[in-house]
Amino acid sequence: MNQDLAKLEASFNQLVAALLAELKSDEHLTLSLTGEQSQFVRFNHAKVRQTGIVTDCRVHLTLMSDQRTAYYDFPLTGTWETDWQQARSSLEELRQELPQLPIDPYLVLPTGNANSREVHTGQLLNPADVAATILAPVSELDFTGIYAGGLLLRGYADSLGQKHWFATDSFSLDYSIFTESGQALKGTFAGSHWDAEAYTAKLADAKVQLDRLSQPPKPIAKGQYRTYLAPAAIAEIVAYLCWSTLSEASMQQGNSALRLLQLGEKQLSPMFTLRENFESGLVPRFNELGEVAPLTLPVIESGQLVNTLINSRTAKEYGKIANGANSDEFLRSPEVAPGTLDPTDILKTLNTGLYLSNLHYLNWSDRTTARITGMTRYACFWVENGEIVAPIENLRFDESLYRCFGENLVALTHTQEFVPNVETYGYRSLGGTWVPGMVVDDFTYTL
Repeated sequence: MNQDLAKLEASFNQLVAALLAELKSDEHLTLSLTGEQSQFVRFNHAKVRQTGIVTDCRVHLTLMSDQRTAYYDFPLTGTWETDWQQARSSLEELRQELPQLPIDPYLVLPTGNANSREVHTGQLLNPADVAATILAPVSELDFTGIYAGGLLLRGYADSLGQKHWFATDSFSLDYSIFTESGQALKGTFAGSHWDAEAYTAKLADAKVQLDRLSQPPKPIAKGQYRTYLAPAAIAEIVAYLCWSTLSEASMQQGNSALRLLQLGEKQLSPMFTLRENFESGLVPRFNELGEVAPLTLPVIESGQLVNTLINSRTAKEYGKIANGANSDEFLRSPEVAPGTLDPTDILKTLNTGLYLSNLHYLNWSDRTTARITGMTRYACFWVENGEIVAPIENLRFDESLYRCFGENLVALTHTQEFVPNVETYGYRSLGGTWVPGMVVDDFTYTL
């Protein structure tokens, strides 16, 4: 793998040098590389249903001139003759298209002299051992899921000479286990080093929940209940929160659900802190212009909005200072700070209410008041006097973030879980979210 990685990096560097030599004095370009060498194994009924290896690498070439911009994507094969022919023809095609495109008044050209190189070597399962290792502890269960593991790459170079290279080994296992009646619990297991002991502990916890889930479900009337949101449920909310809500452009255009927080008309709980944190090294810090984000950036500190995400384009348009945000201005490595609640005291603190393992189908029901709606999902339970009584039938909730992350927030666990980003649309995603569990009062269920 190291030889393949070195060869690919050399091919990218050779391509960059050759394209820069072709560039005219009034032209600027950036190249972004996205690549992976991944093993995928899909499971169904605790058996291998499908397996394969994906080796893929693509280059995104952007040409800028005369206040216009155009881009072209093409595969990087590692064979010089093929790659150079493709890159050169792509550059010529962009030159033909560029004069026909409209002027972009907020076009940002690459600036700075940043360079970086990070290579994180993990300890993944041997590809030949993946199926046996994962399936051995679940052979008696109705287990389904997908394992994805291997090398992920991101690269960047531009006409100013900036260059970044990021490579990391990682894996994720996204799984569900079903009861005989068809009820399911869901889990994820991820990282850069396979930890057999942690995997065993994860499954032991799942088997306990599976027994509880096998009981008849208890219907719950609509209303407001004290609720525990497990880390996977919090990660769903944070992921939804990332989309445009914390973007400075969205704030300026009045589209952000947290606009009232920025205006000081609303506030969140002093216990709630959200930051961008790249310290785990799972996600590169550079963006599409080669700018490097700070290692950590507080966004909401003790309930107060202290930073929005600002890219250079937004900074130019609204007279702000950029802070290394990407083109979409969403969190790439979010973290919710832990609290003080010992996880062994979750049920006691909840006392009587609902224990939610996961959520799905989230959407805004009223963006101006940060109100979201969605459904409970997988292993969710009714709790009485600090004891789990029964699983529940699925419920729809409708709640404002200003309430559940604000005045109704009771406690956060003092531990965090890493909930990986398991999306594989186009290519395997990087990173995930670090979140604690959370107890909130009067969470609103409408159906």
